[in-house]
Amino acid sequence: MSDVVEETIIGKPGAVRLALVCLLAEGHLLIEDVPGVGKTSLARALATAVGGTWGRIQFTPDLLPTDITGTLVLHPGGGEEVREGPIFANIVLCDEVNRASPKTQSALLEVMEERQVTIDRDPRPVPRPFVVVATQNPVEMAGTYPLPEAQLDRFLMRIHLGYPDHDAEVRMLRGAPASATGAAPPFDPPTVQALIRQAETTHIADSILSHIVTIADATRNHPLVTLGVSPRGGKAMVAATRVYAAAAGRDYVVPDDIRALAVPVFGHRILLTPRAELDGVDPARVLDDALATAPMIPTGVH
Repeated sequence: MSDVVEETIIGKPGAVRLALVCLLAEGHLLIEDVPGVGKTSLARALATAVGGTWGRIQFTPDLLPTDITGTLVLHPGGGEEVREGPIFANIVLCDEVNRASPKTQSALLEVMEERQVTIDRDPRPVPRPFVVVATQNPVEMAGTYPLPEAQLDRFLMRIHLGYPDHDAEVRMLRGAPASATGAAPPFDPPTVQALIRQAETTHIADSILSHIVTIADATRNHPLVTLGVSPRGGKAMVAATRVYAAAAGRDYVVPDDIRALAVPVFGHRILLTPRAELDGVDPARVLDDALATAPMIPTGVH
């Protein structure tokens, strides 16, 4: 999968690895970065890598919830049919998600949590695997609607791509493919679902679970934090570390897996105090403090 995605996303193996961990944990991904660094291309490349379908929704202020979920259509001569929206795909790109109104953003709440959409009181499941990849730009924030904490908490990870290094950007300018064009990978959605179920069997000891809760609790009691990591965040860390460990060839989770994923999984779930924001504090610093205060667990204990 990495080989296919990295045909498109050049020079960002770390970000690609995190995106694939998110995919195989069947969580949702928020990509926050400046325009033109490959956020949309990453979503399309993920769909290509898993051999699945993909949909794209360009969020704008006039977008309606039914433009995402679909609607019930009544025919003049009688009868009706359900027209499914673009949310019915394996990988769904919600481009510039913060440009739509809160009412439209709320159309994602049910499907992100329940993997189903209710149309005319009829629940309709979306294809599996199902991953929402949302993007937002940290610039040009005028006229946007910041995602509420309840919706941010539904994203398993938030990552940043950043600019490519010099050599990678030269490769792009030389004419590297703008989209994944290699041979079709030996994956399809049922195979990916099997990988997801396999990752769920990765062993995680009670001591590791306790370590996750200790870190989350430290963020809740940090003096620079208004809102710390929720219990849903702890469950997200369990799912992500299981995939991360399995991708490393282990059938058990170690504390280093938690440290590697702390910022992408926990960072966007931390709401800083206004004073901390004015002082330039970021969630990574809070997590450094939380990790430093959490009792260390020997890596061999699993």
